[in-house]
Amino acid sequence: MTALKLAHRLKAQFGELLSEPTEFRGEVTLKVLDAEKIVAVCGFAKQELGFDYLVDISSVDNYGDDPRWILAYHLAGLEHNQYLRLVVSVGEEKSELPTVTTIWRTADWHEREIYDMMGIRFRGHPDLRRILMWEGYPYFPLRKDFPVTGKPTEVPEVAATAVAPIEGGPFVTTPGGKDAIAREPRVRTPEN
Repeated sequence: MTALKLAHRLKAQFGELLSEPTEFRGEVTLKVLDAEKIVAVCGFAKQELGFDYLVDISSVDNYGDDPRWILAYHLAGLEHNQYLRLVVSVGEEKSELPTVTTIWRTADWHEREIYDMMGIRFRGHPDLRRILMWEGYPYFPLRKDFPVTGKPTEVPEVAATAVAPIEGGPFVTTPGGKDAIAREPRVRTPEN
C-alpha cells in the first residue's frame, strides 16, 4: 500500500480533523487541524497503519505569523517501507502540545530538543528539561527573534561571555564570487 493510500485511510478515520493529503516530490503530508488530537492521530497511524518508527519531529518558527510554530512529525513504516508527514500548528499564546512519548519512546529526545531550542512545551512528557542548553538558560536560541549575534552571558567557561561578531568565523560565506567553492571560507586566504 502506498503512503498516499495510507494517508487517505487516516483521513477517513479522522474526517474533518485532518486536511486532504498532499503529495509533493513523492512525500505525503497531512495537516492535523486540532493540535490537541495529535496523540490520537499518531496512535492510529502506528497501531492501524503500521507507522512504527518516528523518524523525527521538526519545528519551524514563523515569527510574525499566527500560528507562530509548525511542527512536523516524520513517520516511517519499516514493514511496508512508506513515509508520512503529519503537520500541526501551534500558536504563541499556548505554545504547548500533548506529548507523543506514549506512542513512540524516541519522541522523548525530539520533544526535549524542540522545547530547548524553541520553547514549545509538551504536556505529559516524562522528563521535559533542556537537552542542549544548560538548565536555567533563559532563552530559546532557534526562535527567529533570538539575535543572530547571540546574547551576552555571565557564565564564564560555559559559553561565550561577549556577543559574537556576525562577520567572519568558520561558517560565514561571502556573497558573489564565481561559484560556491570560491565563497567557501576554508579556501579563502587573507588577501581574498
